[in-house]
Amino acid sequence: MLPVLMREGAQVPLRAVLMTALVASLGFLPMALATSTGAEVQRPLATVVSGGILSSTALTLLILPALYTLAHGRGRHESSRELQHR
Repeated sequence: MLPVLMREGAQVPLRAVLMTALVASLGFLPMALATSTGAEVQRPLATVVSGGILSSTALTLLILPALYTLAHGRGRHESSRELQHR
Protein backbone atom coordinates (compact mmCIF):
# COMPACT_ATOMS: atom_id res chain seq x y z
CA MET A 1 0.00 0.00 0.00
CA LEU A 2 2.78 2.42 0.88
CA PRO A 3 4.57 2.20 -2.52
CA VAL A 4 1.28 3.04 -4.27
CA LEU A 5 0.85 6.14 -2.10
CA MET A 6 4.45 7.12 -2.68
CA ARG A 7 4.08 6.75 -6.43
CA GLU A 8 0.88 8.79 -6.48
CA GLY A 9 2.44 11.42 -4.26
CA ALA A 10 5.42 11.71 -6.59
CA GLN A 11 3.36 11.94 -9.78
CA VAL A 12 1.42 15.04 -8.78
CA PRO A 13 4.47 17.28 -8.24
CA LEU A 14 6.19 15.67 -11.23
CA ARG A 15 3.43 16.79 -13.57
CA ALA A 16 3.45 20.30 -12.14
CA VAL A 17 7.23 20.65 -12.39
CA LEU A 18 7.36 19.26 -15.93
CA MET A 19 4.48 21.43 -17.14
CA THR A 20 6.02 24.55 -15.61
CA ALA A 21 9.39 23.88 -17.25
CA LEU A 22 7.80 23.01 -20.58
CA VAL A 23 5.61 26.12 -20.68
CA ALA A 24 8.52 28.37 -19.72
CA SER A 25 10.78 26.82 -22.35
CA LEU A 26 8.12 27.02 -25.04
CA GLY A 27 7.49 30.65 -24.08
CA PHE A 28 11.09 31.47 -24.99
CA LEU A 29 10.89 29.61 -28.31
CA PRO A 30 9.68 32.61 -30.39
CA MET A 31 12.43 34.71 -28.86
CA ALA A 32 15.03 32.03 -29.69
CA LEU A 33 13.86 31.83 -33.32
CA ALA A 34 13.49 35.57 -33.88
CA THR A 35 15.23 37.17 -36.85
CA SER A 36 13.99 40.74 -36.46
CA THR A 37 15.80 43.80 -35.14
CA GLY A 38 17.39 43.08 -31.78
CA ALA A 39 17.33 39.32 -32.29
CA GLU A 40 21.12 39.14 -31.95
CA VAL A 41 20.66 39.95 -28.26
CA GLN A 42 17.41 38.07 -27.67
CA ARG A 43 18.41 34.77 -29.29
CA PRO A 44 21.36 33.91 -27.00
CA LEU A 45 19.44 35.05 -23.94
CA ALA A 46 16.45 32.85 -24.79
CA THR A 47 18.74 29.90 -25.49
CA VAL A 48 20.54 30.24 -22.18
CA VAL A 49 17.36 30.69 -20.15
CA SER A 50 15.59 27.75 -21.84
CA GLY A 51 18.64 25.55 -21.38
CA GLY A 52 18.87 26.55 -17.74
CA ILE A 53 15.23 25.79 -17.10
CA LEU A 54 15.45 22.37 -18.74
CA SER A 55 18.75 21.40 -17.15
CA SER A 56 17.67 22.52 -13.67
CA THR A 57 14.47 20.51 -14.05
CA ALA A 58 16.45 17.41 -15.03
CA LEU A 59 18.86 18.01 -12.17
CA THR A 60 16.04 18.39 -9.66
CA LEU A 61 13.99 15.40 -10.85
CA LEU A 62 16.69 12.89 -11.78
CA ILE A 63 20.15 13.58 -10.44
CA LEU A 64 19.45 14.99 -6.96
CA PRO A 65 17.14 12.14 -5.89
CA ALA A 66 19.72 9.61 -7.08
CA LEU A 67 22.49 11.37 -5.14
CA TYR A 68 20.27 11.56 -2.06
CA THR A 69 19.55 7.85 -2.28
CA LEU A 70 23.24 7.06 -2.63
CA ALA A 71 24.23 9.27 0.28
CA HIS A 72 21.45 8.44 2.73
CA GLY A 73 20.65 4.92 1.59
CA ARG A 74 24.14 3.68 2.44
CA GLY A 75 24.17 5.38 5.82
CA ARG A 76 20.84 3.83 6.78
CA HIS A 77 22.01 0.32 5.83
CA GLU A 78 25.34 0.72 7.62
CA SER A 79 23.70 1.93 10.83
CA SER A 80 21.19 -0.94 10.80
CA ARG A 81 24.05 -3.41 10.35
CA GLU A 82 25.91 -1.88 13.30
CA LEU A 83 22.81 -2.21 15.47
CA GLN A 84 22.40 -5.87 14.51
CA HIS A 85 26.00 -6.67 15.45
CA ARG A 86 25.67 -5.17 18.92
